[in-house]
Amino acid sequence: MKSTLFRYRAFPVGFAVTYLLILFMEYIGLIRIPPDSWISNFLGFFFYAFFISLAMHKYLQKGGTLLRVGAGLLILVIVIFTTGYYTGHLRDNPLVILLLVFFWLMLFYFILPDFFRKYSILILILYCGSAIFFLYARLFTGSFEIYESEYKMWALTLFVLPVPILVILWIYEQWKWFRTLKAEKSKAELALLRSQVNPHFFFNTLNNLYSLVVQKSDKAPDVILKLSDMMRYTIYEGDKESVRLEDEIGYLQQYIDLHKIRYNKKVDVRFNAPDAADTFVAPLLFIVLLENAFKHGVETMREGAYIHITLENEGGNVRFEIRNNFNEFTVEETSGIGLENLKKRLRLLYPGRHSLDIVKENNNFTVTLELNTL
Repeated sequence: MKSTLFRYRAFPVGFAVTYLLILFMEYIGLIRIPPDSWISNFLGFFFYAFFISLAMHKYLQKGGTLLRVGAGLLILVIVIFTTGYYTGHLRDNPLVILLLVFFWLMLFYFILPDFFRKYSILILILYCGSAIFFLYARLFTGSFEIYESEYKMWALTLFVLPVPILVILWIYEQWKWFRTLKAEKSKAELALLRSQVNPHFFFNTLNNLYSLVVQKSDKAPDVILKLSDMMRYTIYEGDKESVRLEDEIGYLQQYIDLHKIRYNKKVDVRFNAPDAADTFVAPLLFIVLLENAFKHGVETMREGAYIHITLENEGGNVRFEIRNNFNEFTVEETSGIGLENLKKRLRLLYPGRHSLDIVKENNNFTVTLELNTL
């Protein structure tokens, strides 16, 4: 509780500073607070106190000291109103108006320091131009009456005009920040999903390799060599945003060859793929479906197992279809980590530009993945 109060200590100090300023201005006769208008008085006090407190709070977060910012704001306001008191009209005094503008700029500099530093030249141009016009209209147009009738509205408008411009710029900055944050979040999610896909695949393959080594099979060296080539692909290509479809096809073929080495039974594997050198896709998408076909299809069948793969590419529209049979008495009913991660990756990489259909019928699986890569 104590640490929370200490962290937000600028707010009680800011309200106290604002209250002291009001007492000071009332004491020297600059303002008069009607006792019957307590609602409007309270709202006005809260408005000024909040912004002064927020400026103090932001300044403290940047490493400043409460005494310095509080004293600075207090001295500036005292100078402003003392100047107005001893030089005549407060509301139309040129020096007071310029000091008030400076006060609000300084206040919001403490609240939004990064924004003000980025657009400092623009802010300087806008308010220097407004100040020059105001000084000309107030001091060099002949008389106060001419200023009141012809120039006052324009001068005040020029002081207020930068506000919506700067507000729009600030909203634009927040929108850019939000988009960047969202993009970084998507990249982090994709990196996590990739890290889950690759170990999942190699875990299964290493289990297969272990059984071959235990059996002292002559196929083990070939499996190790092909596994090394596949690991090289996943390390150097799997981290890229996109790879050539032709390279992805080669990766799938290596996976098929690896499984042909380890199986003693006959498996009918057919892979029809086009020449796709000029098409790019996200890496390691199709391998999940091929892996599931072997795991939930071939490995459940004693004989007659098949996997038929067709890959089509027409003008950047990629269609990957894989069909396999399975034994309904031994197949697992879970979709597994790989398929769930594939669905998440597709939503992140191809939002509104993909479809994934899974059909289970008569002991056959047919999975169709369509991508619009343009």
